[in-house]
Amino acid sequence: MQDTPKLNELLCFSLYSTSLAMNKLYRKLLKPLGITYPQYLVLILLWHHKSYPMSNIGEDLFLDSATLTPLLKRMESANLLTRRRDKQDERHVIIELTEQGQALESQVENVFQEAMCASQLSLEDIGRTKHVVDALRQNLVHYNNSH
Repeated sequence: MQDTPKLNELLCFSLYSTSLAMNKLYRKLLKPLGITYPQYLVLILLWHHKSYPMSNIGEDLFLDSATLTPLLKRMESANLLTRRRDKQDERHVIIELTEQGQALESQVENVFQEAMCASQLSLEDIGRTKHVVDALRQNLVHYNNSH
């Protein structure tokens, strides 16, 4: 078929292959800290919230409970966080950092800086790219929820 776009013309492939490259970079940068990229994202949320409902973590990271629960259990086993039932509503689980999880915050600043350097983009270009990708994600989520 002549109307079928080539692989390198597809936005979905550009996003997919960029995501793979970004994950590979973060895997390398986070390995010395003993954490994975999804764990890093959970930690970033907790460094800003200290105590956070598990359901909010799932929403913020676009993860369902079948993915999030084992991730948090592994992090709890590594003594990075604790999980406890909310005293007001035991159906909710509250996630909190341990001292060990909090201590990692000072060690990840260079991870962020290294990732910025690896992109070889200006802060302005990164901001514009992030804005467009965020808008795309929002549009796709809206479309998927309405169809």
